[in-house]
Amino acid sequence: MKSNPNIVTIGGGTGTFVVLSGLKNYPVKLSAIVSMMDSGGSTGRLKDQLGVLPPGDLRQALVALSESDEIWRKLFTYRFESGDLKGHNFGNIFLSALEKITGSTQEAVEYATRVLQTRGDVIPVTLDNSSLCAVYEDGTSFDQESQIDEYFGKSKISKMFLKPNALINLDAKHAIERADYIIFGPGDLYTSLLPNLLVQGMPEILANLNTKKIFISNLMTRAGQTDDYKVSDFVNKIEEYMMGETLDYILVNNEPFDKEIVKTYKEVDNAVPVVDDIEGDFYHEAKVIRTNLLSNTVFKPSKSDTLKRSLLRHDSEKLAETLFKILSFK
Repeated sequence: MKSNPNIVTIGGGTGTFVVLSGLKNYPVKLSAIVSMMDSGGSTGRLKDQLGVLPPGDLRQALVALSESDEIWRKLFTYRFESGDLKGHNFGNIFLSALEKITGSTQEAVEYATRVLQTRGDVIPVTLDNSSLCAVYEDGTSFDQESQIDEYFGKSKISKMFLKPNALINLDAKHAIERADYIIFGPGDLYTSLLPNLLVQGMPEILANLNTKKIFISNLMTRAGQTDDYKVSDFVNKIEEYMMGETLDYILVNNEPFDKEIVKTYKEVDNAVPVVDDIEGDFYHEAKVIRTNLLSNTVFKPSKSDTLKRSLLRHDSEKLAETLFKILSFK
């Protein structure tokens, strides 16, 4: 393996946070390309009221890569629990204020990078203001990411698109062109991963590169989006939106879940564990790696957080160790 390979993560939210938190402790060069279509919670309120691009996924990636004093990381993840700011995240407000001052999302991220002393780059996938739209098989349609997240119908998503079209950020394009490995996931398929592949220019760039592509399979399904999805369904959908480009590695957790947590997921969120339906060690052209990737910690969200959060998550250290073994094989 050559020293310090270039690694690009593509996604958003908690999944990207977990991957970056682990990999930053290894000798790699990291770039996080982040979805910019979030419209729920604190992020959505700031987007609507201030006219800024959504800061939430950027903030999570910045904190994950931060090597500053712990107080700064705590400050950027602090969520107000009362008053006029109830539900807002300080980091989101900070980034929004920087964007208003500088007039640029890119500059806002650069200033935040200095404050948080990040070990790697955080790059918006696009700098265009665009909304994520979905059309379902029964004719239902939504034109906001938050509406897709809050829909719990049984009809499957048949089409995803952005309105208006968004162009890929040139910094994101250049990061991908330099990458040795690209990592997708984990994260909500339709609202964290695929939005990046809907950006104009992204699928074409991925299709013309020989860069190794890794997908980290989700632990649980998402009601209203990936009901009954198995590992192969996630892979098929990602490859479809990559214009048929195939993955090279698929990481699957094989550690059993706590039965009580699975029961809670089913009762509260109508979600179930993602079934590994792939037979053997390869799927299409991708090598399947099965190992224990499960965190032993059950996540407890803030009382002021109005969004649904995953209780079960991947373990950042286990994930990084497994990923670095793949990098070592090149």
